Amino acid sequence: MPIFLQILIALGALAALFYIAFHVCRRLDNYGFVDVVWSYALGLIAAFYALGGQGWSTRRSLLALLVGVWSLRLGTHLWVRLARHHPTEDPRYGAMRERWSGQVERRMAVFFQQQAVSVVVLGLPFLLIAGNRNPGFSALEWAALGLLSLAVLGEVLADAQLAAFKREPSSRGRVCQRGLWYYSRHPNYFFEWLIWVGYGLFALAAPWGWLGLIAPAAILHLLLNVTGIPLAERQSVRTKGDAYIRYQQSTSAFVPWPPRRLPEQQIP
Repeated sequence: MPIFLQILIALGALAALFYIAFHVCRRLDNYGFVDVVWSYALGLIAAFYALGGQGWSTRRSLLALLVGVWSLRLGTHLWVRLARHHPTEDPRYGAMRERWSGQVERRMAVFFQQQAVSVVVLGLPFLLIAGNRNPGFSALEWAALGLLSLAVLGEVLADAQLAAFKREPSSRGRVCQRGLWYYSRHPNYFFEWLIWVGYGLFALAAPWGWLGLIAPAAILHLLLNVTGIPLAERQSVRTKGDAYIRYQQSTSAFVPWPPRRLPEQQIP
């Protein structure tokens, strides 16, 4: 199937999927579930490209498996977390409601369609990988697979450590500084980005592979400047106060790094 046709079909199908998701979320009065749909959609688009691609069959099968398992884990993790707190909505979407007061439904409908477009853009590495006809894996692809494995393990570990901390009754109002969270305020976001770097490197072995680097660059921008760290930090300062401010002063926001020692003094 020609690449342009694959993209058009994927975009049309995703637009329909997110249209349905919008109406379901509106009925639930909880727009946060779009994150679950977005996560699963990445696995679906990878499987579609793998089926329609004209590249080496083993590479296409591996692509569908890798992205499918990662997408299923991430989407299910988000589903469980959101369902546990429903009907309380993720603070990010509460902030959107406040910002879009008076036109929430219309703006949210557009936002959901933007998510469909984002899946197509972020799916570029999958499209390129699925179209790579070279038999056998190159050294770059093996390196990408190694990085992907490490990144997925890191993300799973970070999520598990935070979940275990939150299950403790004494954790309320406290800051998790265990395991990977001792070295980074957002290790889950860091390893999520590394996963996309792995996909980008995997795509580099294909013709026009540099286009696959758009995905990790876009994810990095979103995490650092838009919906990731900025919103999470504001929410944490609101709920944890001075304890989180001190955590900000000592601990890297993104890349895991040994924390700085702070003098014992009052936070102004």
